[in-house]
Amino acid sequence: MKIGVVGAGNVGSTVAFYAALQGLGDIALVDISGDMAAGKALDIQQAVPSLGTEVIVKGGDDYAALRGADIVVITAGVPRKPGMSRDDLVFTNAGIMKSIVPQVMHHTENPILIIVSNPLDVMVHIAHQVSRLPKERVIGMAGVLDTLRFKTFLAKEACCSFSDVDAMVLGSHGDLMVPLISHCTIRNQPLSQVLSTKQIAALVERTQQGGAEIVGLLKTGSAYYAPAVAVLDMVRAIIKDSKEVLPCSVLLEGEYGEEGVFVGVPVRLGKKGVDAIIELSMTDLEKEQFSSCANGVRQMILQLSPD
Repeated sequence: MKIGVVGAGNVGSTVAFYAALQGLGDIALVDISGDMAAGKALDIQQAVPSLGTEVIVKGGDDYAALRGADIVVITAGVPRKPGMSRDDLVFTNAGIMKSIVPQVMHHTENPILIIVSNPLDVMVHIAHQVSRLPKERVIGMAGVLDTLRFKTFLAKEACCSFSDVDAMVLGSHGDLMVPLISHCTIRNQPLSQVLSTKQIAALVERTQQGGAEIVGLLKTGSAYYAPAVAVLDMVRAIIKDSKEVLPCSVLLEGEYGEEGVFVGVPVRLGKKGVDAIIELSMTDLEKEQFSSCANGVRQMILQLSPD
């Protein structure tokens, strides 16, 4: 297998390193700053002899390096700064996505695209439109990361092991994301029997603001370790054809009562990309929140093409 990564910033280079660490396949790291991509690729390659893998890592600014890539992860885009929301990036990153995807498609044949750039759900929509790939081969990474954050906060609040927590976050990758409380358990007990309503509300809000919290602390960048791990969870499920169920942003065509919009839902991932969309039951409140997410994505898309 071969993995392409477009964007050699913190997220992209960490994805490349994790992929090399796990020996998932040869890696091509592409960035507008070719020397930076080449330097990081060389650094990762020099770590490989100690990793027990045999992967080849190359980097540069030439998209031809992606030739033969089975999966292409797109992380390129402008990161947000303190005080900015993901939505503030929509116009700038839409232009970047529209310039990247044609070059990716020119040098690859029917790849699976994993989109990481923000605002996530809108960027996946653009990548799908421009690439003209089947819907099951264009996937956004969002819910995996949001779920990791929610599980972290829940485990710390409940003073339990991370493995004791079963949770999932759906909806858009933004302030309207929907931690699915009705399906969340700690040590197989419903969340409402472990934590108070006030505690749960605070943890939901912290999850919704999870990225902004890190941006505020870093001041000159955004999260990258956890996002890269989330990407690798998806890449590994696809390469190993594991059929693992993960929350990802995909095109809905009637599922969850939504039509023609990319938003986060549980999907089964395999070698062809999205093998199936899993429909979970929701409370009336969760349905309302999920619908608000979908409408928010639609509104941002309309901003890009008001006509």
